[in-house]
Amino acid sequence: MTIYQPREVPLGGVRAMSVRRTLPLRDRPTVGAWCFLDRFGPQHTRMRVEPHPHTGLQTVTWPLAGEIRHRDSLGSDVVLRPGQLNLMTSGHGISHSEHSLGDGETLLDAVQLWVALPDSARACSPAFETHPELPGLVIDDASVTVILGELAGVRSPATAFTPIVGAQAQLPPGGRASVPLQADWEHGVVLLSGDVEVDGRDSLAKDDLLYLEPGRARVELSTASGATVLVLGGEPFPEPIVMWWNFVGRTHEEIAQAREEWEERSERFGTVPGHGDVRIPAPPLPTVRLLPRSRR
Repeated sequence: MTIYQPREVPLGGVRAMSVRRTLPLRDRPTVGAWCFLDRFGPQHTRMRVEPHPHTGLQTVTWPLAGEIRHRDSLGSDVVLRPGQLNLMTSGHGISHSEHSLGDGETLLDAVQLWVALPDSARACSPAFETHPELPGLVIDDASVTVILGELAGVRSPATAFTPIVGAQAQLPPGGRASVPLQADWEHGVVLLSGDVEVDGRDSLAKDDLLYLEPGRARVELSTASGATVLVLGGEPFPEPIVMWWNFVGRTHEEIAQAREEWEERSERFGTVPGHGDVRIPAPPLPTVRLLPRSRR
């Protein structure tokens, strides 16, 4: 087991927001198909993430506090609240925006994750779904919500393209839970709030990720003051991926093409209603060739 700590990433611009990023890691680009994990908040801020593109991935937005308005090039326009899930499948290409409600600062806290799409799905048509209610179960002292995929026989209604799990477990003060795992999958445990001890020996700080190698049938969680924990996992992702900016692909040329089409305002990414010409420009490509991320 290895503990990975998040790093602070400034988003800058008029949003004046920063996030704590746990995935991707230098030596571990994916946990299952999970390839990206950002936590923003809790903070009082005015969130303005203007229209920007995605390819080759799903965005999983899971708010913990506050409300987020999502708009996209498919015409979706929804307000997301804690306990609800937004899942956007970019496929060949989509663009979207995310704003906090109102003109002033407000309390926001959320996790956004990306799931890498396999070759069989990454060129699919884009899609968006929102789930105001998700299935839950009780495991010992923990109340568990299954966000994506399946845990202990309970499956989320959200669309998944690979064998995967994303679940939130809430433990009361003094609580314990023995969470079953798919033994041939890899997993990660992320502390969102409170305190947690894993297997009676590993204590996590907030937003730390504890990586669990395949071969485990369960993970033991315990807390003194109470905890909210994410359990992420899946079948080890078999395909090498190239990640840059908001794109997940397989080659440098594929990423460069997506960037060029976004800058040229190609129909590939559509337009997000209500923003006029406002959009986030793509940064320059690095001067070196983009290479697939590999495990060490």
